[in-house]
Parts: sequence; C-alpha cells; structure tokens
Amino acid sequence: MHLDEHKIQQNGLNIRIIKTEKFKTNQFVFKFKSLLSKDNVTARALLPYVLQSSTAKWPTTALFRSHLDDLYGASASVDVNKKGEYHILTFAVDVPNEKYLQDKTPLTEKALEVLNEMIFNPLVENGIFSEKVTEAEKRTLKQKLKAVKDDKMRYASQRLVEEMCGDEAYALHPNGIESELEHVKPESLFETYQQMIHHDEVDLYVVGDVDIAQIETLCKEKFSLANRKNIYADHHLVHVDESKKVVEKQQIKQGKLNIGYRSQTVYGDADYLPMAVMNGILGGFPHSKLFINVREKESLAYYAASRLESHKGLIVIMSGVDPGKIDKAEEIIEQQLEAIRNGDISDQELSQTKAVMTNQMLETLDSPRGIVEVLYQGETAGIPVHINEWFKGIEEVTKDHVIKAANKLVKDTTYVLTAREVAESA
Repeated sequence: MHLDEHKIQQNGLNIRIIKTEKFKTNQFVFKFKSLLSKDNVTARALLPYVLQSSTAKWPTTALFRSHLDDLYGASASVDVNKKGEYHILTFAVDVPNEKYLQDKTPLTEKALEVLNEMIFNPLVENGIFSEKVTEAEKRTLKQKLKAVKDDKMRYASQRLVEEMCGDEAYALHPNGIESELEHVKPESLFETYQQMIHHDEVDLYVVGDVDIAQIETLCKEKFSLANRKNIYADHHLVHVDESKKVVEKQQIKQGKLNIGYRSQTVYGDADYLPMAVMNGILGGFPHSKLFINVREKESLAYYAASRLESHKGLIVIMSGVDPGKIDKAEEIIEQQLEAIRNGDISDQELSQTKAVMTNQMLETLDSPRGIVEVLYQGETAGIPVHINEWFKGIEEVTKDHVIKAANKLVKDTTYVLTAREVAESA
C-alpha cells in the first residue's frame, strides 16, 4: 500500500497533500504544535473552541453552521490533544468533492476559506476576544475537566501520569488545569492566540482527489504565515532508581489499579515495532494476556488492558478491580509481563497480534482523518512514515524481539484508587 504524499513548504506553513480517489470528500486539517507548558496549556486548550464558535464573518455558531450547510453539508471540527510533550491543536473541515456535484460550487476553495476565517479571522472586540464567547467556552471546558474527575477510569489514568511524570511536561492534561481557568481572560487568551499564530509549528493536511497546483495557489492566496523555527521536545530518558506506589481512597465501589513502566523506546526507534507488538500481546487486544488471564480466567478485573505511549516511551497497564482483590490482581498482572519476559509466548499469540495490528492500521487508513493521524505521527517524531515498511516491519517482529522489548520495561509507578474501607479477600 502506498500513500501518495506531496510536501510543499510555504513560508511558515508545511503543506501535506495526499492525493487519492478513495473518498467522495476532501478533508483539510490544520495542526498547530507547541511544547506542553503549565503556563499556557489551559488557555491553549480553550483557543480552538473560542475560534470555532465565533469568527469575524460568522459571529455566532448558528451563522457558522448555516454557512457549512450551504456547502452541501460540510463539517468543521476542532480537537486538542498531546503527543509526548507536544500540545497539538487541530482544526478540520470536510467537504464533498465538487467533481461529484451537478453544479460547480468551488468547494475546495470554500473549505480553505472556512479554515482561514476560523483560524486567522476571529471575532475581536476592542482588540481582544469577546468576553461573552470566552466565558461560555470556559464553562464548557470546565465541564469537560470535571467529567474527567467523575469518570474514574480516565481519572486513574491521569493520576498515574501525574504521579509518574511529576515534573515532566507530559504530566499535564491536554485540556488544561481546572483551577487555572478562572485566570484566563479575553486579553490573556488573545495573547496566547498571537503566540500560537506566530510561533507554533503549522502543518496543513489535504486528503482527497484534489489538484495539487490549485491547492498550492489557494494556500498562497489565503494563508500568510511568517517563517518560524521548528519545535523540538527534549527527549531525555528518565532513569528509575526505585518504583513507587501511590494509594488514593475515595467513596467508590470499583477500584482502579494502574501501573506505569518506562520503556525507553519512542516512535522511530529501531525497537519501536517490537515494543508495539509486545504491548499487543500483553494487553492491547481482547486476545491479550491481561484480558484472558486477569479478566477471563481469574475473574479479577472488570477490564484489564495496556497502552503504549509512542512519543514518551511509556507503557501503562490499566485495570478496574474489586477493592478487596487489588493485591491479588497486581500479582497476576505482574505474572503476565514476567511470562512474556521468559518467552512464554505462543505462535498463535504472536501471529494473532501482528494480524490485528495490521488490520487496525488498514482500518485507520480507510478514513481521511486516519491517514492524517498516521502521517502526523511521523511528522511529530521527525521521521517520515512509509506504510509498506511499517507492514513489513510488523511482519518481521520475532518472538526474540518481543522478549527483548519486554525486558527493557522498568516499573516506575503503581497507582491504586480504592474504597475508603476495604477488607482484602484472597
């Protein structure tokens, strides 16, 4: 499989065009990348939502949505996330391909126009953002951050990361810090916006059956970004002298047991794919050891899975456990990793994991947004993605590679969220 990617450098904008006839729509995605920082993470998390809800041309959400409807039901969305210690703000517009329409509305041009309005022409009152819009979006973001606290699965995942990466930027939640929200004012938010526009690393992805020369011309007309420096996170490996355990008690029925390991392997490293396969065998899928042995055979967990953090070099095990069975669950979870380290991996486990990973990748590449995310993964790491090499690399992972990867893992932090009064049961 081949992705036909054309790269164009235009002042401060990296344009990535993936020409394909696979989809009936064309997707346009702006990615703004900066370093995660406690000083501005909350304001930055707020920005895409303020920009989306009010532009100079469409000052209300209703007017903006009405305009999108006029473009044959185009859609616009924003997103905030992190990759390693980078803070990523995403703005996307999806429009039907005009080639399939009776009339010749220039939808490609209109889509870029929408992005230009949404990102570069915000609604400004007296030189700053609208107070009304800012306050409304602050309330919405506050609810989002509260929802993380209320969802104990997400809460435990975040708490483990905070305990494990205490003074590292990765400890920050991409949606910011609830207590910082009250300090964000229209003036300071507008300053953060100016920082984003002038200093973030900016990539524009275009996926669809488009005319490359036309995209280049339109981008020149609509987007004027000054040159800027590339942004690099400091990828220092963290040495673990001794693992730690943190126990938190709340009024809950279902306990959480999350364990964080340093893998010292990040996306693009020679042993990254073996580490990804190892994670798949450990807890990435329903056929994995954690799911089969901790959840099914021993009935110790409501869920048990593991996740690989590609850009930070972590593997995190997450489980929901009866508060009375946490010690027993921890023991069985540790045994699953030990089994992999000792080579207790069946041919079926290895081949099934590789097959599921391959299918997952094919599914991801079956949507324009999936293609963008796969390519941006490489862009973030500074390593171009070659899909055929990825498939070949997965196929070539051997049992020995997996054992070696498992033996690199160093336990850093165990986080337990349990009930206030617990009687341990055998």
